[in-house]
Amino acid sequence: MSEMYKVENKLGAIRADFPILSREVRPGVPLIYMDSAATSQKPEAVIEAMNRYYRWTNANIHRGVHALAEEATAMYESARERIARFIGAGKAREVVFTRNTTESINLVAYTWARKFLSKGDLIVLSEMEHHSNLVPWQILAAEKELRLEFIHVTDEGEFDQESYQGLLEQHPKLVSITHVSNVLGTINPVKEMIVQAHTVGARVLIDGAQSVPHMPVNVKELDADFLAFSAHKMLGPTGIGALWAREETLEAMPPFLGGGEMIKRVYLRTFTPNEIPHKFEAGTPAIAEAMGFGAAIDYLNEIGMDTVAAYESDLVKYGMEALGQVKGLRILGPAADRRCALMAFTMEGAHPHDVAQILDMDGIAVRAGHHCAMPLHDRYNIPASTRASLYLYNTRAEIDQLVISLGKVNKLFN
Repeated sequence: MSEMYKVENKLGAIRADFPILSREVRPGVPLIYMDSAATSQKPEAVIEAMNRYYRWTNANIHRGVHALAEEATAMYESARERIARFIGAGKAREVVFTRNTTESINLVAYTWARKFLSKGDLIVLSEMEHHSNLVPWQILAAEKELRLEFIHVTDEGEFDQESYQGLLEQHPKLVSITHVSNVLGTINPVKEMIVQAHTVGARVLIDGAQSVPHMPVNVKELDADFLAFSAHKMLGPTGIGALWAREETLEAMPPFLGGGEMIKRVYLRTFTPNEIPHKFEAGTPAIAEAMGFGAAIDYLNEIGMDTVAAYESDLVKYGMEALGQVKGLRILGPAADRRCALMAFTMEGAHPHDVAQILDMDGIAVRAGHHCAMPLHDRYNIPASTRASLYLYNTRAEIDQLVISLGKVNKLFN
């Protein structure tokens, strides 16, 4: 028995851990979920962790001395510690809870960048960024008269490294790029790019929304300055994410939002901020969601991120070969060995929204549109694409059904 076959059997067995995967979207039509780049499904362990908090421990954190408050606080901070270990952070206090990747990037823009960047300073982004890694910098650039320049994307869907080198020669203050494209699936060589950026004195923010859920990501090995990611894309709940930065960097940043918990002492005309990471966590946080986030980390750790990455690598290779046989279908992005487990594509004669609706009739959930990456679609001169994004609970049999359903699209439109 091959090692990959063993892995596929192991991960195939865990489908039973995801209640939603057993449902039918309509009578006789089982769900085939291929929209995990938008949000992943949740295993029973995550659902139960959140329910358990509400049933037995519901209390606010950091503010009470009664038994429930102390228990809730311990559980909340335990989740932070597990998340820190998951990404290789040196200290739990280097992990700030946010609502999602978008808020994490905005936090850096509104605090670190607003304090340390000045008129004329250069921020380097790329043409493949999610809107969440474009719009915050556009807002800040307009406010502080900063410069924005962009790494070009090749026809094959990868960073043009010559373009990047040219931008580094202009000595940017910040490079903010995605680790994995949510449209092209491209796994970018961010480790090498971080080294190059640091050589010219730039700080680097990595958007890990599509990488942290699917492969081992270690902040010490990457040597990035900021890493942003979301729980809901890695089997956890919506409404909570994380920002990692080194302790000394967070200490130097001003608070993000004002209010409860982020203060140590308040006077009528001034205040003293709390210690990190609490300085950035104003108000009652998403406590139950933190429990779910921690449970998702435990679940992924039990499987092993190397196992997840290997299985998905095999799955996307199979998917690329299978979809490559569909007449008139064009997959965006690089070859299977340089991408994550998602495939965005166009079909001759059929609009992506029509493709998605026809697939839905067969119970296949995919995404259609610009996937919050309009400039990237403009780069390829297409208005939209259809995206099938996979995770550890998908199978080759589901890909086979996708190909059959895409054949129906061809029959209808061509």
